[in-house]
Amino acid sequence: MRNRAQGVPEISVVLACRNEEDNAVAIAAAVIEKLDPIVESFELIFIDNESQDGTVEIVKGMCARDPRIRLIVNTRNFGQMRSPTHGIYQAAGQAVISMCSDFQDTPDLLPEFVRRWRAGSDIVLGVRQSEKSGAILTFMRGLSYRLQKRFGDYAIIPNATGFGIYDRRVVEAIRALNEPEPFFRGLLVETGYAIETIPFKRPPRAGGKSNNNFFTLLDFALNGLAGSSKKLLRAPLYVAFLISLLTLTCLVGATVAAFTGHSWQLWLFAAMLEGQFGLLFLFLGLLGVQVALVSERTRNQPLVIERERVNFPDGA
Repeated sequence: MRNRAQGVPEISVVLACRNEEDNAVAIAAAVIEKLDPIVESFELIFIDNESQDGTVEIVKGMCARDPRIRLIVNTRNFGQMRSPTHGIYQAAGQAVISMCSDFQDTPDLLPEFVRRWRAGSDIVLGVRQSEKSGAILTFMRGLSYRLQKRFGDYAIIPNATGFGIYDRRVVEAIRALNEPEPFFRGLLVETGYAIETIPFKRPPRAGGKSNNNFFTLLDFALNGLAGSSKKLLRAPLYVAFLISLLTLTCLVGATVAAFTGHSWQLWLFAAMLEGQFGLLFLFLGLLGVQVALVSERTRNQPLVIERERVNFPDGA
């Protein structure tokens, strides 16, 4: 077992939730059931992203009965990137487990996560073996992975949603990046720490209705790709290079046509038109590089704004 400072929980479990009144009590009980026999001390942190049902009051009731359960309530919905990441940053444990509150991240893996972390693994992720969704969502998910693989600065692990355990030094390394729209599973890879995976079958949702739909998943995929790829900002430079080759080809064609007595005007017109597009994409590419540099130098904004927090130690 790794060394642990006195008073610091060994494990923190961060449960992202929104409108989970049907699952909150059950998921907390399931997590406690799995960790109680194997972990000396742990905390459960619910971070609520503007629930419109009774989730907050239900979790507050659990907090009153069990001091290990804590609650963060956001002032509004800050999205499914920023809110869970903020919760992870507030965790005090030597290792942090991140999972959803609707049982689609199965608590059955928690003992194995802890075992592997204690054995020295810095990151252990659960990888869903299958995704039961419609044809459109399946296509969009596959397209997202292909785009990420092609244009991303680093490869993400398909069907790994971020459900897993992270050592404290991994969490601190990601926090130091100060990413305003943190694509957390991509940032895990960016840290360079070794990642172990455990395949699991995604169980059915225990209760309530999913907050995700086609548009929220599309927004998540696009934000993830944009947040983990600087190559996209440089893409116009590559287009400008290709257009410049076409422009040069047309100029050569115009020259040859002029010397051989053929019509050269269309060749020259095409070269002028392509040259203008080439300059436009060159400008966009240079602008994109500048945007990337500005982004790197100005990462400094809170992930969420809290309305209240419950059961946290004084000063935490």
